[in-house]
Amino acid sequence: MDQLKDFLFEQGYIRIKLKKTVTNHFEIKLKINKIKGLFILDTGASNSCVGFDEIETFNLSTEESEHKASGAGPSEIDTLISKKNNFAIGKFTLKKHPLILINLSHINNALVKQKAKPVQGIIGADILHKGKAIIDYNKKYLYLLHKKPKR
Repeated sequence: MDQLKDFLFEQGYIRIKLKKTVTNHFEIKLKINKIKGLFILDTGASNSCVGFDEIETFNLSTEESEHKASGAGPSEIDTLISKKNNFAIGKFTLKKHPLILINLSHINNALVKQKAKPVQGIIGADILHKGKAIIDYNKKYLYLLHKKPKR
């Protein structure tokens, strides 16, 4: 019996299977504006991001952003913002959720060089926090709060 799973289900969580890649990331399938996408989970990313080349794919309306993204590299990255997106990971949904748009080519080039699939974006702490996320690294599951428990 899986006590963690049972406890979290009682609390209103849903469970999403994660796939570990050769780069030691977790891949996750989701929908943005009802369009399926492949993302990686990055607990160190403060915001969830989509690649510039996916603007049309996910029907994103974008605006200029003064926000500069930064990562493990030495320089800041220019961004756009898309403010009102419907977002779904399994039964977990967010409405009117903002997403940062960045150039993901350097990330995807690194993934492909290591024989991993390129991704369309990154799930960051913003969504993980809103979903009160719990990650079971051993069993490769992401738990997100779907509904409040019945008392």
